[in-house]
Amino acid sequence: MSTTTTTTHKKTDQAGPIQYKIPDLTVKDLLSSIPKHCFERSAIKSSAYIVLDVILLTIIYKTASFANQFITPEYITLPHPALYSVLYFSLWAFYGFAAGLPATGLWVIAHECGHQAFSESKFINNSVGWVLHSALGVPYHSWRISHAKHHAATGHLTQDQVFVPATRSMLGLPKFNPNGEDLHGTNVSKEVQNELWEAIGDSPISAAIQSAGYLLVGWPLYIIQNSSGQTHYPKGTSHFVPKAPLYAPHQTGQVLISDLGILIWLGTLAAWAYTRGFAEMFRIYFVPYLWVNHWLVLITFLQHTDPILPHYRAPEFTFPRGALSTLDRSLLGDLGSFAGWIGATATHGISETHVLHHVSSKIPHYNAWEASDALRKRLAQEGLVLEGPPGGWSEMYRCFKECKFVEDEGNVVFYKNARGLAVAVPVLPESTVSDSGVDVQ
Repeated sequence: MSTTTTTTHKKTDQAGPIQYKIPDLTVKDLLSSIPKHCFERSAIKSSAYIVLDVILLTIIYKTASFANQFITPEYITLPHPALYSVLYFSLWAFYGFAAGLPATGLWVIAHECGHQAFSESKFINNSVGWVLHSALGVPYHSWRISHAKHHAATGHLTQDQVFVPATRSMLGLPKFNPNGEDLHGTNVSKEVQNELWEAIGDSPISAAIQSAGYLLVGWPLYIIQNSSGQTHYPKGTSHFVPKAPLYAPHQTGQVLISDLGILIWLGTLAAWAYTRGFAEMFRIYFVPYLWVNHWLVLITFLQHTDPILPHYRAPEFTFPRGALSTLDRSLLGDLGSFAGWIGATATHGISETHVLHHVSSKIPHYNAWEASDALRKRLAQEGLVLEGPPGGWSEMYRCFKECKFVEDEGNVVFYKNARGLAVAVPVLPESTVSDSGVDVQ
C-alpha cells in the first residue's frame, strides 16, 4: 500500500512507492526564512579560508616529505627490499588523497567566486576565481557561465546543463507498454521487467566500472565534450570553444581569457615535468588533482542524482522546485562522524549545504551552515527533508544502479531502475505557482 512521506530517502524499501509532495513554494518563501546577515560577503574572511587551505596543503606535503626520508634500510628494517617501494608508494598515495581534500576546498572557493559569493566586488571575485580555477585546470569564466544556467534550471529536463537523465527513447529501450507497466513505474509486470533488464544489461560489475570511470574522467569529459550534459547541444560541445552554443556572442572574450588560464596551467605543468621530472610533478600535483576531480564528480553527482529526486518538464518547472530537487549529504559520513567532519570542513560544506546553495548561491560557505539550518526548518513545515545518505563510493554505486532512465512522457518524472521500477510518484498541489524569480549568480 502506498504511503505518504517526506522526501527523505530513507523509506525507499517500503511496500509501496513514496508519495512525493511536489513543493509549491515561491522564491520569497525560501529567502525570507534565511537570516539577513547570512547574505553578507567579506573578501577578508573569504581570503582567510584560501590561506587556511594553502597552509593545510603545505602541512600535508611537508609531513609526507619528512616521512619519506625514513623509508630506507638505514631507518627501517623490512623483510624484503620490494617492501620499501610499497611503503613509498603507500605514503605518497595517502598524501595524494589527503591533499586532494583541501585542494577541493580551494576549488569550492573558486566556485563561490563564480557565484559572486566571495566578496562584494565583482572584480575581486572574478580575479581570484580565475587564478584558483586556472591553477586547478578549470576554465573559470567558461564554466561559470554554463554553471549559472545549471542553477537557473536545476532539474529541468531540457534546460539543465549537467546530470541530465537519459530518457527511455534515448537509450533505445523497448517502447512503453501500457498493458504491462504504468508511467510512474509502480506496477510493472515481470515480463516487462525482464525485457528492460536485458536491454539495459545491468549488473553489479558494470555499475561498479561505470561509476569508477565516471569518478576518474567524468569531469574532464564534461568540460571537453559535454558528457552527461544537456542533450540538445551538438555532439562534442566544448567549454573551450568560444562559439559553442553554451555562450552568447558577447561572452567570447571571457571564454578566451579562460582558455588562456588553461594554457598557462598546462605550460606550468609541462615546465615542471621537464625541469624537475615527470614523476615529481605527477606525485606532488597530479595525483591530488585527480582526487579533486574525483570529489567534484562524486559530490555533484550525488547532490543531483537519486531515485527520490524529481525532474521536471516545462509545464511544472519553477525555480524553487528546481532548487529543491537536490540533496544535502555528509561527505565521508559513511566512514563515521569524524570522517564526516573532515569531509565537511575540508570542502567547506559544499556537500552538506547544497540545497541552500541552490536557493541562494550568493551566500558564502561560512554563512551557509546557519542559513541551511534556517531553511531546513522552513522546508520541514512543508514536509520536505532533503537530506540523503552520506556521500561515498557505496552511495555512488547505489545511485548508478537505481537511476537508469526517466520516461519520455510526464511533466514530473522520477528515475527508474533497470527493471522499470521507481521508488516515488509525484503528488502535485491543487494549484501551481508561476514563479519566475531566478537567482542564477
